[in-house]
Amino acid sequence: MTERILITGAAGGVGTLMRPRLAREGRILRLLDIAELPPAGDGEAVELVTASVTDMAAMEAACAGVSAVIHLGGHSLEREWADILDVNINGTYTVFEAARRQGVPRVVFASSNHAVGFAPRADGEVAGNAFPRPDTNYGVSKVAGEAIASHYADRYGLDVLCVRIGSCFERPKDLRMLSTWLSPADGARLLEACLSTPDPGYRVLWGVSDNTRRWFSLEEAKAIGYVSQDDSEAHAADLLAEHGEPDVSASPHHLVGGIWCSPDYDTAKKEAGR
Repeated sequence: MTERILITGAAGGVGTLMRPRLAREGRILRLLDIAELPPAGDGEAVELVTASVTDMAAMEAACAGVSAVIHLGGHSLEREWADILDVNINGTYTVFEAARRQGVPRVVFASSNHAVGFAPRADGEVAGNAFPRPDTNYGVSKVAGEAIASHYADRYGLDVLCVRIGSCFERPKDLRMLSTWLSPADGARLLEACLSTPDPGYRVLWGVSDNTRRWFSLEEAKAIGYVSQDDSEAHAADLLAEHGEPDVSASPHHLVGGIWCSPDYDTAKKEAGR
């Protein structure tokens, strides 16, 4: 039987990395974005959908006949409140409601480390389900998404896994990412675990590789069968040669959100002009 998975935000950074890595025999990836998506390659089983996650009718159509949704869509950086509210918060509600209406049993929601950006990182590993302490409008939108996910799990019985992604790139780009990096291969392993674990209910977990300098607990991810095979330490020598050893005590780098906790990311004051 053919399995069909809907991926929103499929033209974005994480979606682009996951597209080839989630390809499987007997699986069709339905890829949705407002941006243009590359056409199917030779032998690639994909369906391309151009639509916004804020469009309920389009999302209902996209959810028809799928066995799970991986919701990556939305702004991936800090924005003014109106943009975040429309796309990240209302868009996430729209995805969950469309999934409910179409009888989709499982949603994997891409949350973020910025949902707990103001949490200190010197107190040991931060738990996957640590209490929200968002650092920005973007972080607030991820907390709101986790709340929407919880509501749909409890009220409507959807299986929902919220993955607080650290930094998913081909390789870590800076010293902070030596702690927060999620390799693309590990990202695919984690999403496969999210798709296959039986009866997860509602869960919040970290999306991070088993890095030597990791700040985040992997206990919740391991509980659903995730086994990381990568470690950012393989890239540490090059980054340390370029930047030197980080000062982990310096503000705002003692916080999970790092520079996102600094005045440079005070979007409300910038909007108000004071």
